[in-house]
Parts: sequence; C-alpha cells; structure tokens
Amino acid sequence: MTTETTGAAGPGRGGRMSRQRKRDAVLRLLRGEDLEMVSRSLGVTAATLSGWRDAFLVAGEASLASRPAEGEELESGRLKARLGEMLLERELLEAKIAALEGGRPLARRRSRP
Repeated sequence: MTTETTGAAGPGRGGRMSRQRKRDAVLRLLRGEDLEMVSRSLGVTAATLSGWRDAFLVAGEASLASRPAEGEELESGRLKARLGEMLLERELLEAKIAALEGGRPLARRRSRP
C-alpha cells in the first residue's frame, strides 16, 4: 500500500500528523510494509515511525492488563474518599433544608418592638 493507494499525502517538512494518520502508518507497518518505504512515503524518519509503532504496541499491551496500575489505584481511592465527603455534605444540607421547610427556626430571632 503506497501513499497513492491510501490517499494520504505526506505532512510536509515540519508539519504535524493527526492521530488517525499516525495510526494508519503504524498499521501499515504491522501488516508487513517496509519501514523505509512507509517512512519515505509519509515524509517522516524511520526513527519517528518506529517510535509511533512502539508507543502503539505499549498502549495496546497496557489495555490488556487485568489489574489497574498503581497510579490508577491511588486515584481511584482518592476519588472514592472525595465522593464520600460529598455525600456526607449532601446529607447535612438535606437535613438543613428539611429543618427550614418544616418551619423550625435554625436560630433565635429577636422580635421587633
């Protein structure tokens, strides 16, 4: 598959490629196209293209993990604690609203002479 068959043009010198174009380039490599040929057709270095491929494979491998990464566990714990705090605040606010709607004063008022 060449640039003509994919309909993609190179990014030009100093240009940036979209995530989809990078993904398509990596998939071309994984299907067996020659690294040098793909890099020339896209106008990027073989090292850049290899980096995209390696990052793609690492991300795919990480998504297959059955246990979350340590950082994800810490973040999950932090979010659960924050959720607990917010639920407690909500219960207190609901009790305060119920007291106000029930006609019970929350603080003593001075009567006007």
